Amino acid sequence: MSTTVKNKIRLGTFFLFLLVLLSCGIGIFHLVRLKNDSNQIVKNNYESLNYCHSLQRILDSTTIDRLRSMILFDSILKLQETNITEAGEKEATGEIRQAFESYEKGDSLVETQIRSGIQHVLTLNMAAIEHKNQKAADTANKALTYISFLAAIVFLVGFTFSFNFPAVLTNPINALTEGIKEISRKNYQHRIHLDRKDEFGQMAQSFNDMAERLEYFENSNLNKIIFEKTRAEAVIKSLKEASIGIDKNDTILFANDQALQLLGLQAKELVSKSVAEVSKRNDLFRFLIEEKGNIPFKIVLDNRENYFTKEVMEISEDNLSSRVMVLRNITSFKELDVAKTNFIATISHELKTPLASSDFSLKLLEDERTGKLSTEQIELLHNLKQDNQRMLRILSELLNMSQVESGKIQLDVSETDPVPIAEAAINSVRTQAKEKNVMITSNFQKDLGSIKADAEKTTWVLNNFLTNAIKYAPEKSNIEITLKKEQHQIQFIVSDQGSGIPEEYVSRIFDRFFKVPGSKPGGTGLGLAISKEFIEAQGGHIWVKSEIGIGTSFGFDLPQTVS
Repeated sequence: MSTTVKNKIRLGTFFLFLLVLLSCGIGIFHLVRLKNDSNQIVKNNYESLNYCHSLQRILDSTTIDRLRSMILFDSILKLQETNITEAGEKEATGEIRQAFESYEKGDSLVETQIRSGIQHVLTLNMAAIEHKNQKAADTANKALTYISFLAAIVFLVGFTFSFNFPAVLTNPINALTEGIKEISRKNYQHRIHLDRKDEFGQMAQSFNDMAERLEYFENSNLNKIIFEKTRAEAVIKSLKEASIGIDKNDTILFANDQALQLLGLQAKELVSKSVAEVSKRNDLFRFLIEEKGNIPFKIVLDNRENYFTKEVMEISEDNLSSRVMVLRNITSFKELDVAKTNFIATISHELKTPLASSDFSLKLLEDERTGKLSTEQIELLHNLKQDNQRMLRILSELLNMSQVESGKIQLDVSETDPVPIAEAAINSVRTQAKEKNVMITSNFQKDLGSIKADAEKTTWVLNNFLTNAIKYAPEKSNIEITLKKEQHQIQFIVSDQGSGIPEEYVSRIFDRFFKVPGSKPGGTGLGLAISKEFIEAQGGHIWVKSEIGIGTSFGFDLPQTVS
């Protein structure tokens, strides 16, 4: 027979069912016997006792109605004669019949024999009842003994079954659970030992086969993993840029020697530590984690300033992101940039003096006291003057840009009225607007208050906005300059009715040397970049809004003076 767990459960349950069925069968058998014994007592003996008592009562009443009594006595005696069940009862009943026949003939002396016979029958039936009652009691005791014995067996078997049989299921399950825990801890040498031929035995064998295969793969891949780990460490250490790897759980995976040197930490103080833990102990690391931009920053190493930029590379894994933080050393580029800025500043300064001198000479040539010029000479002089002014303007922008790049913007901030600033900017371009037949209108809100600003540089920015607006505005169009109060800011807005700036170029309009493709020639592409630096240096914000075919609005906000 199959020794499966299902058959074991089935056999155990069937055995308990047989014990219960046997107990019920024995109990029913003895109850039937008791019922039969009781029926015999009632049928065989109790009726005889009832007949005898009736005969005695009739015999006592013969003096009242002898004829009727004799008839009734005879009928009851016949019933008794048909209910003879005990030994000696027939002879006793016969004696009653003989005596009754003599009594019917008038022999009154036989009455004593009749009574004696009736008493004999009563005695025989009473003895039979006592005997049968004892027999029934023996049957009941025997049934109680059998049933008690079987109940004890059922109890012991059921008790043993309830305690031992669950172990047939739970012990293998517990062994399997423990085995799974060990495998999860990478203990591939763990085995389940179950000497059974059922499903649990097959399960244990399958588990052991799996653990053996895992152990084989673990051992076979160990050298390969160690090799790959060594190679990865070698690659990381060979990186020239400082690199730090952080996994999806914000645990630091690696840091090469350059990164450790910058942070001033050892590998054991960084690797395998959480980001939060290292941030508490290292200010530079906390800055690198919290800084979201890509702005260059300075780190002093060996009493020398070094400049770095941070680049974060995201690595997606199971919808969670690990990242590698790379710090690129841009010190050499920064030094070149500083040298370039100084060179531009020096050249611009040196060229400005001779250009100013030539501009003065051109003005002298225009004076008729130095001699009258021909029409061709006047035209040449005018062109030279325009070129000279253009060169001066370019040099001025380069000088301003050199101040911006060197971080040495010189501001003369004071409390000033915004209206005169706007009017000065308008007056400076009025002739240029008139030449192009463009009208400049002003829309100044009343009671603007004052602002904290450098009036000269703010006027320069507005002048730059107006010059660009005139350059790109169609003839006979309108340019509006607006001053209004917005919360605690004063807004300066210059709006034109030009062709507008394509949306893809709006975000780059304030970049250095950027010019919108297809725009009119002229200009260096520095004016708006310098304007942005000037406004932001004063704590303001510069912006642009443009729609193709409708026009463009350049504006900036400066903080209002708190009264």
